[in-house]
Amino acid sequence: MHQCQPHRTAALFVLAGGLLSAAANAADQQFDPIVVTATRQATRSNELTSDVSVITREEIDQAGQSTLEQLLARQPGVQYTANGGPGTNSGVFIRGASSNQSIVLIDGQRIGSATTGSAALARIPMDQIERIEILRGPASSLYGADAIGGVIQIFTRQGAGPTRVNASTGYGTYGTTDTTVGVSGGTELVSYSLQAGYLDTGSFNAVHNKNNSFYNPDDDGYRNSNLSANFSVRPATGQEIGVNLLASDGTNQYDSNDFSARGAARNYNSEQTIGSYSIYSRNRLNPVWTSTLRLGRSTDAAKDYAGSVRTATFRTDMDIASWQNDISLPIGEGLLAAEYTRQNVSGSVDYTVTERTIRSLLAGWNANIGKHRVQLNLRRDDNSQFGGENTGSASYGYQFTPEWRAHVSYGTAFRAPTFNELYFPASGFFAGGNPDLQPEQSKNTEVGANWERGAHRFSAVFYNNDVTDLIEFRPPTYAPVNVSKALLRGATLTYDGRFSEWGLGVVVDFLDPRNEADGPNKGNRLARRAEQQMSSYVSKTFGDWDLRAEWQLVGNRYDDPGNRKLLGGYGLVNLYADYRLQRDWAIFVRANNIFD
Repeated sequence: MHQCQPHRTAALFVLAGGLLSAAANAADQQFDPIVVTATRQATRSNELTSDVSVITREEIDQAGQSTLEQLLARQPGVQYTANGGPGTNSGVFIRGASSNQSIVLIDGQRIGSATTGSAALARIPMDQIERIEILRGPASSLYGADAIGGVIQIFTRQGAGPTRVNASTGYGTYGTTDTTVGVSGGTELVSYSLQAGYLDTGSFNAVHNKNNSFYNPDDDGYRNSNLSANFSVRPATGQEIGVNLLASDGTNQYDSNDFSARGAARNYNSEQTIGSYSIYSRNRLNPVWTSTLRLGRSTDAAKDYAGSVRTATFRTDMDIASWQNDISLPIGEGLLAAEYTRQNVSGSVDYTVTERTIRSLLAGWNANIGKHRVQLNLRRDDNSQFGGENTGSASYGYQFTPEWRAHVSYGTAFRAPTFNELYFPASGFFAGGNPDLQPEQSKNTEVGANWERGAHRFSAVFYNNDVTDLIEFRPPTYAPVNVSKALLRGATLTYDGRFSEWGLGVVVDFLDPRNEADGPNKGNRLARRAEQQMSSYVSKTFGDWDLRAEWQLVGNRYDDPGNRKLLGGYGLVNLYADYRLQRDWAIFVRANNIFD
């Protein structure tokens, strides 16, 4: 496994069909937006007692040819690693937690692989996204297993207002083309959106070192076809029925080694299809009680090829049924919910067990009482593999002045073992999975402060996450066992503001991710985590022009638990400009990593 340094990219896009007005609306709502993920209920961000970021459609458009992981890595508390160009395996770390210690939702539906434990963020097309919410900190008391680092929720494009047709097309370096077309709209009775897209890039050679056994002097390209659809009908006041759909199919090339006697590298391909499909009914049963019933399925199917020969297949089907009840209480808002999840895996690997179920109950209370803000959550998950797990969280906030507020919180979370860790068959020196594994556990405390005045926002958050019972593959048999420990400590400082036609934003992250397990690596920094990271931007709007410059600095990392292989830090400078040709047409250009 290798880490890829950023490469220079540039893209030119033309937009049509009302996208500019949508972006303008997003800009107007960027301060104190409505957030769902932090409480599972619609709440203004300045009323929360948790650490949350919102990425609008406008910011996604400005990201240009950037990948979803790169966009996320510009947010507070988020880092990422990549093993090649677009579409290749990547990892997103929220507050230092690994990618299988955070969860991803699409329109409320969880996605991801039950064999690896992580979601294929690289396969989620940016053109299909309306907005993203990032909840940092433990969230198992809201969403169940694996939310140790946090939650990323992606909302696909929705329809509202008169029917509008949108289209975008772009061209960039490495022969990149990106095209999206769609139609959306809505009335008091119905809302609808249908979007389709295609991306094709020649990319670059991910392995440059000719002495590397993975070296192959070709470009590792990527192509992706994607579709999203949302439809809802409101037959009466307070009554809504709807469907959400996202499907994405991507194929990327990557360099590997067949470990034959010649040690010859071959051209490998990986095709991965992800999908999220759900139907829901949201009903206001009386003035204080709203019920939401949702049935959904997510899929994650991967096929690996060596040349034209299929070498492996992995598929996860996740069925989820949930019933959430939002109740307006004399003081605050109550939450009662029940969930049922079934995970099934299939493919070329002969797992000894291929299915598990999870039954869950959760309760919550969220209240603003004068200057006081309180959020409490409790959840019980009964897993057919390891039994029951209880999690909880409590947070308290206080509004000191109209500008200043602070919060303190404590929460527990857990990660369920994956099917690979539990049931992968023995092979050679590998003893196989361990069906007796227990969940990884975490206890997190944090304190934060926020300042707001007009168009200016500042926040500071300090956290301490103690993670125990980490699963580790220990020699000589490399059977997984619950023996490791880690401590994730850090601080995040953010500022965002507007000065007339100018905008300025800065995010500074400090992270101390340490291995706390007894052994030769005790006290070492966890692999692939940088201790410092900074992202900033400055923007200028005048007339029909929008200009933006970004600067990102990422500190060095170690590529191994022993802290012997040091990966140098890097800096990126990105430039963006768009020009409004007409009310519904714009042209924009973005250049990433201009100094290469």
